[in-house]
Amino acid sequence: MEKRLMNNVGLKVLAFFVAFMLWIMVVNIDDPVTHKTFSEIPVSVINEEVLANAQQPQTYQIVDNTQVVDVTVTAKRKTLNKIKAKDIIAIADIKELTLDTQIPIDIAINGFEDRYDSAQANPRNLQIKLEDEETKRFPIVPTTTGTVRDGFVLGDIQAMPEKVSIRGPKSVIAEISRVEASVSVSGLSKNAILDSELVLYDSNNNIIDQNLLSNNLGTEGVGVSVQILNTKNIPLEFDTSLVKTARGYEFTGITYEPQTIQISGERDEISSIASLRVPKEALDISNIREKTEKVIDVSEYLPDNIQLADENAGSVVVTISVEKDGTKSYDITVGSVIINNLSEELTMSYATADMLELQVRGPKEVLENLSLEQAISIDLKNYTTDGTFDVPVSVKLPDGCFLEKNVKVRVVLSMKE
Repeated sequence: MEKRLMNNVGLKVLAFFVAFMLWIMVVNIDDPVTHKTFSEIPVSVINEEVLANAQQPQTYQIVDNTQVVDVTVTAKRKTLNKIKAKDIIAIADIKELTLDTQIPIDIAINGFEDRYDSAQANPRNLQIKLEDEETKRFPIVPTTTGTVRDGFVLGDIQAMPEKVSIRGPKSVIAEISRVEASVSVSGLSKNAILDSELVLYDSNNNIIDQNLLSNNLGTEGVGVSVQILNTKNIPLEFDTSLVKTARGYEFTGITYEPQTIQISGERDEISSIASLRVPKEALDISNIREKTEKVIDVSEYLPDNIQLADENAGSVVVTISVEKDGTKSYDITVGSVIINNLSEELTMSYATADMLELQVRGPKEVLENLSLEQAISIDLKNYTTDGTFDVPVSVKLPDGCFLEKNVKVRVVLSMKE
Protein backbone atom coordinates (compact mmCIF):
# COMPACT_ATOMS: atom_id res chain seq x y z
CA MET A 1 0.00 0.00 0.00
CA GLU A 2 2.77 2.37 1.00
CA LYS A 3 4.66 1.54 -2.21
CA ARG A 4 1.57 2.25 -4.30
CA LEU A 5 1.13 5.69 -2.78
CA MET A 6 4.76 6.58 -3.30
CA ASN A 7 4.65 5.66 -6.99
CA ASN A 8 1.33 7.50 -7.79
CA VAL A 9 2.27 10.36 -10.16
CA GLY A 10 -1.17 11.91 -10.17
CA LEU A 11 -1.18 12.14 -6.42
CA LYS A 12 2.22 13.86 -6.46
CA VAL A 13 1.03 16.46 -8.98
CA LEU A 14 -2.06 17.15 -6.88
CA ALA A 15 0.07 17.55 -3.76
CA PHE A 16 2.40 19.98 -5.53
CA PHE A 17 -0.58 22.06 -6.77
CA VAL A 18 -2.11 22.21 -3.30
CA ALA A 19 1.24 23.25 -1.80
CA PHE A 20 1.69 26.01 -4.42
CA MET A 21 -1.77 27.43 -3.75
CA LEU A 22 -1.09 27.41 -0.03
CA TRP A 23 2.19 29.31 -0.67
CA ILE A 24 0.36 31.94 -2.78
CA MET A 25 -2.20 32.43 -0.02
CA VAL A 26 0.48 32.81 2.64
CA VAL A 27 2.45 35.32 0.54
CA ASN A 28 -0.66 37.44 -0.11
CA ILE A 29 -1.62 37.39 3.52
CA ASP A 30 1.92 38.35 4.64
CA ASP A 31 2.53 41.05 1.91
CA PRO A 32 -0.85 42.34 0.75
CA VAL A 33 -1.43 45.06 -1.88
CA THR A 34 -2.37 48.32 -0.15
CA HIS A 35 -2.00 52.07 -0.64
CA LYS A 36 -0.24 55.02 1.02
CA THR A 37 -0.58 58.78 0.56
CA PHE A 38 2.46 61.07 0.43
CA SER A 39 1.77 64.75 1.13
CA GLU A 40 3.12 67.99 -0.36
CA ILE A 41 4.94 66.60 -3.35
CA PRO A 42 6.18 69.55 -5.48
CA VAL A 43 5.09 69.68 -9.12
CA SER A 44 7.78 70.30 -11.76
CA VAL A 45 6.73 72.05 -14.96
CA ILE A 46 8.51 71.04 -18.17
CA ASN A 47 8.58 72.36 -21.74
CA GLU A 48 7.94 75.96 -20.63
CA GLU A 49 9.66 77.14 -23.80
CA VAL A 50 6.47 76.28 -25.70
CA LEU A 51 4.90 79.44 -24.25
CA ALA A 52 8.03 81.58 -24.64
CA ASN A 53 8.41 80.65 -28.34
CA ALA A 54 4.85 81.50 -29.29
CA GLN A 55 4.11 84.42 -31.62
CA GLN A 56 2.99 86.37 -28.54
CA PRO A 57 5.28 85.17 -25.73
CA GLN A 58 3.36 84.15 -22.65
CA THR A 59 4.10 82.97 -19.17
CA TYR A 60 1.98 81.44 -16.47
CA GLN A 61 1.11 81.59 -12.81
CA ILE A 62 0.13 78.54 -10.79
CA VAL A 63 -3.18 79.07 -9.03
CA ASP A 64 -5.36 77.30 -6.45
CA ASN A 65 -2.26 76.09 -4.54
CA THR A 66 -1.74 73.24 -7.00
CA GLN A 67 2.06 73.62 -7.07
CA VAL A 68 2.16 70.85 -4.46
CA VAL A 69 -0.02 67.73 -4.47
CA ASP A 70 -0.76 64.62 -2.46
CA VAL A 71 0.20 61.37 -4.18
CA THR A 72 -1.49 58.06 -3.41
CA VAL A 73 0.62 55.02 -4.31
CA THR A 74 -0.82 51.49 -4.58
CA ALA A 75 1.68 48.62 -4.16
CA LYS A 76 2.57 45.71 -1.95
CA ARG A 77 3.22 46.63 1.66
CA LYS A 78 6.93 45.82 1.56
CA THR A 79 7.38 48.05 -1.48
CA LEU A 80 5.39 50.89 0.05
CA ASN A 81 7.56 50.76 3.16
CA LYS A 82 10.63 51.40 1.02
CA ILE A 83 9.22 54.34 -0.98
CA LYS A 84 10.11 57.82 0.35
CA ALA A 85 8.55 61.16 -0.56
CA LYS A 86 11.81 62.25 -2.21
CA ASP A 87 11.50 59.31 -4.65
CA ILE A 88 8.22 60.62 -6.05
CA ILE A 89 8.34 62.96 -9.05
CA ALA A 90 5.27 64.95 -10.11
CA ILE A 91 5.51 66.42 -13.62
CA ALA A 92 3.22 68.78 -15.53
CA ASP A 93 4.02 69.04 -19.26
CA ILE A 94 3.06 72.38 -20.83
CA LYS A 95 2.54 70.52 -24.12
CA GLU A 96 -0.49 68.83 -22.55
CA LEU A 97 -2.16 72.13 -21.58
CA THR A 98 -5.93 72.00 -22.04
CA LEU A 99 -8.49 74.79 -21.93
CA ASP A 100 -5.58 77.21 -21.34
CA THR A 101 -6.00 76.55 -17.62
CA GLN A 102 -4.95 73.03 -16.61
CA ILE A 103 -2.18 70.51 -17.16
CA PRO A 104 -2.43 66.80 -16.22
CA ILE A 105 0.03 65.80 -13.50
CA ASP A 106 1.98 62.59 -14.20
CA ILE A 107 3.62 60.66 -11.37
CA ALA A 108 6.84 58.64 -11.51
CA ILE A 109 8.68 56.93 -8.65
CA ASN A 110 12.46 56.73 -9.01
CA GLY A 111 13.89 53.27 -8.40
CA PHE A 112 10.46 51.60 -8.22
CA GLU A 113 9.38 51.83 -11.87
CA ASP A 114 7.90 48.27 -12.12
CA ARG A 115 7.20 47.65 -8.45
CA TYR A 116 3.98 49.55 -7.82
CA ASP A 117 0.49 49.15 -9.24
CA SER A 118 -0.49 52.83 -9.54
CA ALA A 119 0.33 56.37 -8.39
CA GLN A 120 -2.32 59.08 -8.47
CA ALA A 121 -1.95 62.85 -7.82
CA ASN A 122 -4.60 64.78 -5.93
CA PRO A 123 -5.51 67.17 -7.48
CA ARG A 124 -4.91 65.52 -10.81
CA ASN A 125 -4.30 68.73 -12.74
CA LEU A 126 -2.03 71.72 -12.30
CA GLN A 127 -4.19 74.84 -12.48
CA ILE A 128 -2.50 77.78 -14.23
CA LYS A 129 -3.29 81.26 -15.45
CA LEU A 130 -1.71 82.36 -18.73
CA GLU A 131 -0.46 85.91 -19.07
CA ASP A 132 1.49 87.94 -21.61
CA GLU A 133 5.21 88.11 -20.86
CA GLU A 134 7.27 91.28 -20.50
CA THR A 135 10.96 92.11 -20.13
CA LYS A 136 12.10 95.31 -18.42
CA ARG A 137 15.45 96.77 -17.31
CA PHE A 138 15.95 98.03 -13.76
CA PRO A 139 18.88 99.78 -12.04
CA ILE A 140 20.38 97.71 -9.22
CA VAL A 141 20.57 99.65 -5.95
CA PRO A 142 23.51 98.45 -3.79
CA THR A 143 22.92 98.46 -0.03
CA THR A 144 24.95 97.35 2.98
CA THR A 145 24.32 96.00 6.44
CA GLY A 146 26.62 95.92 9.46
CA THR A 147 29.55 98.20 10.27
CA VAL A 148 33.15 98.17 9.13
CA ARG A 149 36.08 97.73 11.49
CA ASP A 150 36.90 100.57 13.91
CA GLY A 151 39.13 103.19 12.32
CA PHE A 152 37.56 102.75 8.89
CA VAL A 153 34.46 104.02 7.12
CA LEU A 154 32.45 102.86 4.18
CA GLY A 155 33.29 104.64 0.92
CA ASP A 156 31.62 104.21 -2.46
CA ILE A 157 29.53 101.12 -3.15
CA GLN A 158 28.59 100.02 -6.63
CA ALA A 159 26.54 97.15 -8.03
CA MET A 160 28.26 94.99 -10.65
CA PRO A 161 26.50 95.09 -13.09
CA GLU A 162 24.55 98.26 -12.46
CA LYS A 163 21.40 97.13 -14.32
CA VAL A 164 19.44 93.92 -14.79
CA SER A 165 16.83 92.73 -17.29
CA ILE A 166 13.94 90.91 -15.63
CA ARG A 167 11.44 88.80 -17.55
CA GLY A 168 8.10 87.54 -16.31
CA PRO A 169 4.33 88.08 -16.24
CA LYS A 170 3.31 91.64 -17.04
CA SER A 171 1.35 91.98 -13.81
CA VAL A 172 4.37 90.95 -11.71
CA ILE A 173 6.83 93.14 -13.64
CA ALA A 174 4.50 96.11 -13.09
CA GLU A 175 4.74 95.62 -9.31
CA ILE A 176 8.54 96.03 -9.21
CA SER A 177 9.43 99.38 -7.65
CA ARG A 178 13.15 98.83 -6.98
CA VAL A 179 15.81 96.15 -7.22
CA GLU A 180 18.38 95.86 -4.44
CA ALA A 181 21.61 93.95 -3.96
CA SER A 182 22.56 93.88 -0.28
CA VAL A 183 25.86 92.79 1.31
CA SER A 184 27.23 92.70 4.85
CA VAL A 185 30.31 94.85 5.51
CA SER A 186 30.73 93.81 9.14
CA GLY A 187 34.41 93.84 10.12
CA LEU A 188 35.74 94.87 6.71
CA SER A 189 39.00 96.85 6.62
CA LYS A 190 39.88 96.78 2.93
CA ASN A 191 38.21 97.09 -0.45
CA ALA A 192 36.24 94.05 -1.59
CA ILE A 193 33.80 92.74 -4.18
CA LEU A 194 31.09 90.76 -2.40
CA ASP A 195 28.59 88.33 -3.88
CA SER A 196 24.94 89.24 -3.48
CA GLU A 197 21.45 88.25 -4.55
CA LEU A 198 18.73 90.42 -6.02
CA VAL A 199 15.79 91.37 -3.83
CA LEU A 200 12.76 92.94 -5.53
CA TYR A 201 10.41 95.35 -3.74
CA ASP A 202 7.02 96.79 -4.62
CA SER A 203 5.93 100.38 -3.90
CA ASN A 204 4.83 99.35 -0.38
CA ASN A 205 8.29 97.95 0.40
CA ASN A 206 7.06 94.35 0.27
CA ILE A 207 9.38 91.67 -1.12
CA ILE A 208 8.24 90.24 -4.47
CA ASP A 209 8.37 86.47 -5.02
CA GLN A 210 10.78 85.73 -7.91
CA ASN A 211 9.59 82.19 -8.68
CA LEU A 212 7.82 83.41 -11.84
CA LEU A 213 10.67 85.68 -12.92
CA SER A 214 14.02 85.26 -14.64
CA ASN A 215 16.91 87.65 -15.32
CA ASN A 216 19.96 88.02 -17.52
CA LEU A 217 22.63 87.73 -14.83
CA GLY A 218 23.42 84.12 -15.68
CA THR A 219 25.60 82.00 -13.41
CA GLU A 220 27.83 84.93 -12.34
CA GLY A 221 24.98 86.69 -10.55
CA VAL A 222 25.48 90.16 -9.06
CA GLY A 223 28.30 91.55 -6.95
CA VAL A 224 28.75 94.72 -4.93
CA SER A 225 32.05 96.62 -5.03
CA VAL A 226 32.76 98.07 -1.57
CA GLN A 227 35.34 100.79 -0.90
CA ILE A 228 36.78 100.94 2.63
CA LEU A 229 38.48 104.19 3.67
CA ASN A 230 40.82 105.05 6.53
CA THR A 231 39.80 107.75 9.02
CA LYS A 232 41.71 110.43 10.90
CA ASN A 233 40.84 113.21 13.38
CA ILE A 234 42.35 116.58 12.57
CA PRO A 235 42.05 120.02 14.26
CA LEU A 236 40.53 123.08 12.61
CA GLU A 237 42.33 126.40 12.07
CA PHE A 238 40.51 129.60 11.12
CA ASP A 239 41.96 132.67 9.44
CA THR A 240 40.28 135.66 11.16
CA SER A 241 42.02 138.44 9.23
CA LEU A 242 38.75 139.63 7.66
CA VAL A 243 36.84 139.93 10.95
CA LYS A 244 36.20 143.65 11.50
CA THR A 245 34.46 145.33 14.43
CA ALA A 246 32.53 148.59 14.53
CA ARG A 247 34.30 151.72 15.77
CA GLY A 248 34.68 151.65 19.52
CA TYR A 249 34.80 147.83 19.69
CA GLU A 250 37.65 145.34 19.78
CA PHE A 251 37.81 141.80 18.35
CA THR A 252 38.86 139.48 21.18
CA GLY A 253 38.92 136.08 19.44
CA ILE A 254 36.79 133.15 18.38
CA THR A 255 35.68 129.82 19.78
CA TYR A 256 34.22 127.01 17.70
CA GLU A 257 32.55 123.66 18.12
CA PRO A 258 33.51 121.04 17.19
CA GLN A 259 37.21 121.79 17.38
CA THR A 260 38.20 118.72 15.34
CA ILE A 261 36.68 116.83 12.43
CA GLN A 262 37.08 113.26 11.26
CA ILE A 263 38.14 112.84 7.66
CA SER A 264 38.32 109.74 5.49
CA GLY A 265 40.28 108.69 2.43
CA GLU A 266 42.92 106.36 1.15
CA ARG A 267 45.71 105.86 3.69
CA ASP A 268 48.47 107.53 1.66
CA GLU A 269 46.25 110.57 0.97
CA ILE A 270 45.24 111.36 4.56
CA SER A 271 48.56 110.54 6.24
CA SER A 272 50.09 113.91 5.31
CA ILE A 273 47.12 116.03 6.45
CA ALA A 274 47.78 117.50 9.91
CA SER A 275 44.94 120.04 10.09
CA LEU A 276 42.27 121.79 8.04
CA ARG A 277 42.86 125.50 7.58
CA VAL A 278 39.66 127.39 6.84
CA PRO A 279 40.43 130.44 4.66
CA LYS A 280 39.68 134.04 5.63
CA GLU A 281 36.75 134.27 3.21
CA ALA A 282 34.74 132.00 5.51
CA LEU A 283 34.82 134.69 8.23
CA ASP A 284 34.44 137.81 6.12
CA ILE A 285 32.36 139.82 8.64
CA SER A 286 32.41 143.57 9.24
CA ASN A 287 30.97 146.16 11.66
CA ILE A 288 30.50 143.70 14.57
CA ARG A 289 29.17 145.27 17.76
CA GLU A 290 28.32 142.15 19.80
CA LYS A 291 29.08 138.47 20.16
CA THR A 292 28.23 136.87 16.80
CA GLU A 293 27.74 133.26 15.73
CA LYS A 294 28.24 131.91 12.24
CA VAL A 295 27.75 128.36 10.97
CA ILE A 296 30.40 127.28 8.45
CA ASP A 297 30.36 124.14 6.33
CA VAL A 298 34.03 123.13 6.39
CA SER A 299 33.57 120.21 3.97
CA GLU A 300 34.00 122.55 0.99
CA TYR A 301 37.57 123.30 2.12
CA LEU A 302 38.72 119.68 2.15
CA PRO A 303 41.42 118.60 -0.34
CA ASP A 304 40.50 116.55 -3.37
CA ASN A 305 39.84 112.85 -2.68
CA ILE A 306 39.31 113.61 1.02
CA GLN A 307 35.86 113.68 2.57
CA LEU A 308 34.23 113.77 5.96
CA ALA A 309 33.86 110.40 7.66
CA ASP A 310 30.29 111.49 8.38
CA GLU A 311 28.97 113.58 5.50
CA ASN A 312 26.52 115.30 7.86
CA ALA A 313 29.20 116.44 10.32
CA GLY A 314 30.60 119.38 8.36
CA SER A 315 28.81 122.21 10.18
CA VAL A 316 30.99 124.14 12.64
CA VAL A 317 29.53 126.86 14.89
CA VAL A 318 31.99 129.72 15.20
CA THR A 319 31.47 132.31 17.96
CA ILE A 320 33.14 135.68 17.38
CA SER A 321 33.70 137.67 20.57
CA VAL A 322 34.04 141.45 20.70
CA GLU A 323 34.38 143.94 23.53
CA LYS A 324 33.40 147.58 23.67
CA ASP A 325 36.30 149.87 24.42
CA GLY A 326 36.73 150.09 28.18
CA THR A 327 34.82 146.86 28.82
CA LYS A 328 35.61 143.19 29.16
CA SER A 329 33.31 140.26 28.37
CA TYR A 330 32.90 137.25 30.65
CA ASP A 331 31.10 134.02 29.71
CA ILE A 332 29.44 132.48 32.75
CA THR A 333 27.79 129.07 33.00
CA VAL A 334 24.31 129.07 34.54
CA GLY A 335 25.51 126.38 36.93
CA SER A 336 27.76 128.91 38.68
CA VAL A 337 24.87 131.29 39.48
CA ILE A 338 23.98 131.40 43.19
CA ILE A 339 20.25 130.92 43.82
CA ASN A 340 18.76 132.86 46.74
CA ASN A 341 15.32 132.62 48.40
CA LEU A 342 13.88 129.71 46.38
CA SER A 343 10.53 128.69 47.91
CA GLU A 344 10.54 125.30 49.64
CA GLU A 345 7.41 124.44 47.66
CA LEU A 346 9.11 124.93 44.31
CA THR A 347 11.82 123.33 42.20
CA MET A 348 13.85 125.34 39.70
CA SER A 349 15.58 124.61 36.40
CA TYR A 350 17.03 126.79 33.67
CA ALA A 351 15.14 127.10 30.39
CA THR A 352 18.43 126.95 28.49
CA ALA A 353 21.99 125.88 29.17
CA ASP A 354 23.45 128.78 27.16
CA MET A 355 26.28 130.76 28.69
CA LEU A 356 25.57 134.16 30.23
CA GLU A 357 27.60 136.96 28.65
CA LEU A 358 28.47 139.77 31.07
CA GLN A 359 30.12 142.96 29.80
CA VAL A 360 31.83 144.83 32.61
CA ARG A 361 33.13 148.40 32.27
CA GLY A 362 35.96 149.60 34.47
CA PRO A 363 39.68 150.32 34.69
CA LYS A 364 41.70 148.07 32.40
CA GLU A 365 44.06 146.87 35.13
CA VAL A 366 41.08 145.89 37.32
CA LEU A 367 39.22 144.08 34.55
CA GLU A 368 42.28 142.03 33.59
CA ASN A 369 42.45 140.53 37.09
CA LEU A 370 38.72 140.39 37.81
CA SER A 371 37.24 137.02 38.82
CA LEU A 372 33.46 136.60 38.97
CA GLU A 373 33.39 133.31 40.87
CA GLN A 374 30.83 133.46 43.71
CA ALA A 375 29.88 136.95 42.51
CA ILE A 376 26.78 136.18 40.44
CA SER A 377 23.36 135.44 41.90
CA ILE A 378 19.61 135.60 41.37
CA ASP A 379 16.94 136.38 43.98
CA LEU A 380 13.69 134.38 43.76
CA LYS A 381 11.97 135.99 46.74
CA ASN A 382 9.21 137.45 44.58
CA TYR A 383 8.66 134.26 42.49
CA THR A 384 6.27 132.05 44.42
CA THR A 385 4.22 130.31 41.69
CA ASP A 386 5.11 127.84 39.01
CA GLY A 387 5.90 129.15 35.54
CA THR A 388 8.71 130.49 33.37
CA PHE A 389 10.32 133.79 34.38
CA ASP A 390 13.12 136.08 33.22
CA VAL A 391 14.99 136.88 36.45
CA PRO A 392 17.56 139.72 36.72
CA VAL A 393 21.13 138.65 37.44
CA SER A 394 23.04 140.43 40.24
CA VAL A 395 26.81 140.80 40.04
CA LYS A 396 29.13 141.95 42.87
CA LEU A 397 31.76 144.15 41.25
CA PRO A 398 34.74 146.13 42.61
CA ASP A 399 34.49 149.86 43.05
CA GLY A 400 34.72 151.66 39.75
CA CYS A 401 33.27 148.72 37.76
CA PHE A 402 29.71 148.23 36.54
CA LEU A 403 27.72 146.17 34.02
CA GLU A 404 27.52 147.65 30.53
CA LYS A 405 23.97 146.32 30.31
CA ASN A 406 21.65 144.39 32.61
CA VAL A 407 21.41 140.60 32.16
CA LYS A 408 18.50 138.25 32.84
CA VAL A 409 18.32 134.48 33.00
CA ARG A 410 15.21 132.46 32.16
CA VAL A 411 14.17 129.98 34.86
CA VAL A 412 11.38 127.40 35.09
CA LEU A 413 9.65 127.00 38.45
CA SER A 414 7.51 123.93 39.24
CA MET A 415 5.47 122.96 42.28
CA LYS A 416 6.87 119.97 44.15
CA GLU A 417 4.79 116.80 43.95
